[in-house]
Amino acid sequence: MIKQIPNILTLGRLVLTIIFLAMILYSPRVDNRPFFLDVAFVIFLVAGLTDIADGPIARKLGVASKFGRMLDPLADKVLVCGAFICFAIIGEPFLFNLPHSTQAVIHWSVAAVLILREGYVTALRHIYEAKGIDFRAVASGKIKMFIQSFAIGTVVIKAAHVPTATWGCWFTTITFAIMIITTVVSGLYATRRTEKTTT
Repeated sequence: MIKQIPNILTLGRLVLTIIFLAMILYSPRVDNRPFFLDVAFVIFLVAGLTDIADGPIARKLGVASKFGRMLDPLADKVLVCGAFICFAIIGEPFLFNLPHSTQAVIHWSVAAVLILREGYVTALRHIYEAKGIDFRAVASGKIKMFIQSFAIGTVVIKAAHVPTATWGCWFTTITFAIMIITTVVSGLYATRRTEKTTT
């Protein structure tokens, strides 16, 4: 049972992710939206803590496995892509009084970049893991995940407490720009990793 703790944590993260995404989608209908989003943010933080814990625990127990290497990044991708899809659906974050159509283009473009990158890297991981090649997350991917998680938290807190503040719009815009850059760069690095394995 103890050896299953890392996988249990990862599966728990998937469950928390579903709850978090459902709360994000439902949040526009809630009367006390700030409190509701604060609860969603706490759930998001707990999910993040399981992400931090499962890998080290697996290595400490000596139970790192191909299943874990596949499931862990999948859980991350469901969280990240799901969050930005939900944000696009509910029209968050609000940015600078831009026309609704312009904001929608920005929201869905951000989601599309993340989905394309994550789908591409997931396909590479499946292909190379099937060949017996270790394609676990590396530093660039972990940095990317941290920035993406920070961006998700930024949107939630902004929507809850400073939905229309100009400084909040600027902070979110800069965070998004950094996130997009690191997302693309980490995807390019994943391609370099495949080139190294074939040379």
